[in-house]
Amino acid sequence: MGINELIETLTREEKIALVSGADQWHTVEIPRLNIPAIMVSDGPHGLRKQALEGDHLGIGVSVPATCFPSAATSANSWDPELLFSMGKAIGEEALQEGVSVVLGPGVTIKRSPLCGRNFEYFSEDPWLTGELAAAWIDGIQSVGVGACIKHFAANNQERWRMLNDSLVDQRALRQIYLAAFEKAVRSAKPWTVMPAYNKLNGTYCCENPELLDSILREEWGFKGATISDWGAVNDPSLSIEAGLDLEMPASHGVSAKQLEEDLASGRLPESELNKAVHRVLALVSQAQMQKRDHQCDLEAHHALARRIAAESAVLLKNDEQVLPLTKNQTMAILGQFAELPRYQGTGSSLINPTRLDTVLGLLDLEDLEFSYAQGYDLEHDETNEALLLEACQVAKGADVVVIFAGLTARFESEGYDRDHLELPPSHNQLISRVAGANPDVVVVLSAGAPVTMPWLHEVKAVLHTYLGGQGGAGAALDLLMGRINPSGKLAESYPLQLKDCLATEFFASNRQRTEYRESIFVGYRYYDAAGKDVLFPFGHGLSYTRFSYEQLTLSSTKLVDTDCLKVRCRVTNIGPMPGAEIVQLYVGKEGSPLFRAPKELKGFQKIYLEPGASKVVEFVLDRRSWCYYNVDRKDWHVETGEYHISVGASSRNLSLTTTVHIESTEPLVRVPDYRSAAPAYYRLDDPATLISQKEFQAVYGKPYPQMDTGESPFHRNSTLQDLRATLLGRLVVVFAKRYLWKMTGATDDRDPLWKMTWNSTLEMPLRSIVAMSGGQIPPNLVHGLLAWANGERWSALKTWFSR
Repeated sequence: MGINELIETLTREEKIALVSGADQWHTVEIPRLNIPAIMVSDGPHGLRKQALEGDHLGIGVSVPATCFPSAATSANSWDPELLFSMGKAIGEEALQEGVSVVLGPGVTIKRSPLCGRNFEYFSEDPWLTGELAAAWIDGIQSVGVGACIKHFAANNQERWRMLNDSLVDQRALRQIYLAAFEKAVRSAKPWTVMPAYNKLNGTYCCENPELLDSILREEWGFKGATISDWGAVNDPSLSIEAGLDLEMPASHGVSAKQLEEDLASGRLPESELNKAVHRVLALVSQAQMQKRDHQCDLEAHHALARRIAAESAVLLKNDEQVLPLTKNQTMAILGQFAELPRYQGTGSSLINPTRLDTVLGLLDLEDLEFSYAQGYDLEHDETNEALLLEACQVAKGADVVVIFAGLTARFESEGYDRDHLELPPSHNQLISRVAGANPDVVVVLSAGAPVTMPWLHEVKAVLHTYLGGQGGAGAALDLLMGRINPSGKLAESYPLQLKDCLATEFFASNRQRTEYRESIFVGYRYYDAAGKDVLFPFGHGLSYTRFSYEQLTLSSTKLVDTDCLKVRCRVTNIGPMPGAEIVQLYVGKEGSPLFRAPKELKGFQKIYLEPGASKVVEFVLDRRSWCYYNVDRKDWHVETGEYHISVGASSRNLSLTTTVHIESTEPLVRVPDYRSAAPAYYRLDDPATLISQKEFQAVYGKPYPQMDTGESPFHRNSTLQDLRATLLGRLVVVFAKRYLWKMTGATDDRDPLWKMTWNSTLEMPLRSIVAMSGGQIPPNLVHGLLAWANGERWSALKTWFSR
């Protein structure tokens, strides 16, 4: 029976059931019509399949799976082939476990280094993000498991993520925050897309027809299904009408009741419901056709995880070629991360690894002379003087010191954002004190986001492994010992200090809305425009060998925007070791009435060269390489003029530059000019420049959306945090805290799982509590709580005692 025939056969009740989950992880089964349920599971750097009912925050135990490096790590490989291999391996493990869709990849742009979930995302740059995301999707879907690209869109903070309104001007939205989604959707055709929790320009993403219908389906040609983030649906009828297909998890009757009422009243046309049902059934059918028995080679997957970690680590500094190490050196290994590694982030992406390598465990298997000191206590951020003294003593007698340090789990997590960019004081002190005892110090960092390094001038080398997954320790040793030559390059900029990031002043500072006043100036786009020094630039990464760039040529020096341009250069390995180089190409334009970034990444290639070998690298640039988004005509446009093309080893190390003249095929289109209305965007290199709200509003181009209020009377989008203003609310919060404390097994307030769970609970709108509790908290309890908080005592009592 075809899908259209099935829809005609379904009852209204069955249709309503199909557009909501059956539980946390399954779609609804309709046995009488042989419509099976399918299972979805979290990712995206491994399979997080929970055996029982489960949860969406990583609290419950999941089946063992390969824990690959996180997206923040693998992005530093700049290697789509590696991302394809990772996606394929995760897909194979999903097949083995009967999972049809894995919730990933996350392609949220890194607007600020403070976002607590940045370890799950690729980059600050949409071009790099889109290429890597497309490869991951191609990989997982090559074995018949669907991807769910997320979080669509502008979900750039954890604080108040379920309520906050991201105010993004249309040009920044298209060029920065939607561009990676567009590239991945058009190229890889993911089975599903996940709308985000937040509002975007006044409308919840799950209720946003421009986002889900006009852009995603009509403009980009998306043919799959949309699946809400867990508990993200505010109004199920508005969501379906906007283009949402499947609400997750089960709403336990809440959404079904509203859909029944709205269908009966005509508020929701049944034709809109039928569209959603059709797409859900198409997803189920696609998944069923691909199902098959599969037995994974988990040893091969572990080896792949180790390889990806090695190719993604970034050698930030290597003075006096202190690296690689040699077997005849005596080594001091310092830092508790050497025995208890930080290898992944906390939250819905938390993987139960099939195995876990440690540096100390692997060193015991090698013929190396080393001593070890703990250096710091992972349970405490403050310095432990006894551990420091022991570490310094061990360091004094060694030829070289390797310190394993970084961000502990509580410093970055889903559910809350970072407050600063510093390492724990105990880690900073260990590095500085040991550097005073031994000049030959190598720091191996583990962190999912940029950090400051006040000790950088005191150490010889820094190897940043990010969050390397279950094979990260072996990868670090391979790199330290020179068995593998480092080739990773930073997929994000490292500012000297937090205030250097333009978004900092407007990041998670208001519960109701976040103004993206920086517009297109995210990451290196801003640091370049402002002429700011950085700790390490976007695209930076060293090698144990050296590469030269020469012979930059263009297929033409003048062309119309519909023509393709071929750009070639020769890269040679002029050092002593085989190695890989990531060749980066940037395009920029000066002299425009429109404010622009000085340059933007438009191509990259990773090449491998033996010593003395060279290769001609070719890039093909098409129309989108020159485009900006014209907000007046609501379309992409190319401005006539001279464009700079630069090629090199990083965004701040571009040894080859030339120009090309591009003639627009639409020369009469007016290029927007904000020099009078918003002059700050044109003088970012002036330290006194501040972007005012008035200037941002000129670029935003329309009145701000109306804000919800969290004050009394309380409503369904109020939170437990709001209800603390009432006596009953405070009692509920005390009860909830005790319950969650026990459930998470927390021992103190600094426990990362506790912090994530508690922050998420306090900031969750009451409308989501029934679904997110798995139905343990019934709807009448929530409705009664709201009534009581609003002073409607009799109504509350009646609601509580109703069924």
